Amino acid sequence: MLDLFPETVNPVEIIPARKLAARVAALYVAPSDHFETRAVDELRLGFDGIDGDFHAGATRRSGGREPWYPRGTEMRNERQLSIVAADELAIVARRMGIAEIKPQWIGANLLIEGLPHLSMLPSGTLLFFKGGVTVKVDAQNGPCRIAGRSVAENAGMADHEAGALLFPKAAKRLRGLVAWVEKPGRIAAGEEISVRVPEQWIYRA
Repeated sequence: MLDLFPETVNPVEIIPARKLAARVAALYVAPSDHFETRAVDELRLGFDGIDGDFHAGATRRSGGREPWYPRGTEMRNERQLSIVAADELAIVARRMGIAEIKPQWIGANLLIEGLPHLSMLPSGTLLFFKGGVTVKVDAQNGPCRIAGRSVAENAGMADHEAGALLFPKAAKRLRGLVAWVEKPGRIAAGEEISVRVPEQWIYRA
């Protein structure tokens, strides 16, 4: 059988798959015309994401995050859901010199608690909600100036432009995750989540 990682080359460290536990602290949905969200008691998800949400849809248009496509190219929507953690937002707020950052200001749909270093969960991580929904992580959500401006305005920062520029630096690797719906259904506030982190490998150069 072919050995994909022969010992004659640089070693590869295999990190086994593991299971974690978490809980839904709060839920949010965005109007169809704006990315900022509002709190709700439940989310109803289909294969297109949250019905009526700003980021709903099976496809989306490419933007600055996809420089390999002409801007506006129709592509798969892997950004149906935005997931954040309160402890990470608190760190970002402290770095920006403000009292808090509310999940709504940056368009979050799910506030998750019980998962340290939420933003570092790898692509392919599965979130199994007790009510039956399954969500699959695509990647970290890269912080941008648009969200930064929302933070600066809502937090009452004196210089909105400076806040917009500071947010991408302060929120690097702390902005949470984007994900898409693998198995639709209903998510309720307070719901338990079983998290499956896939096997990973680290190449030692």
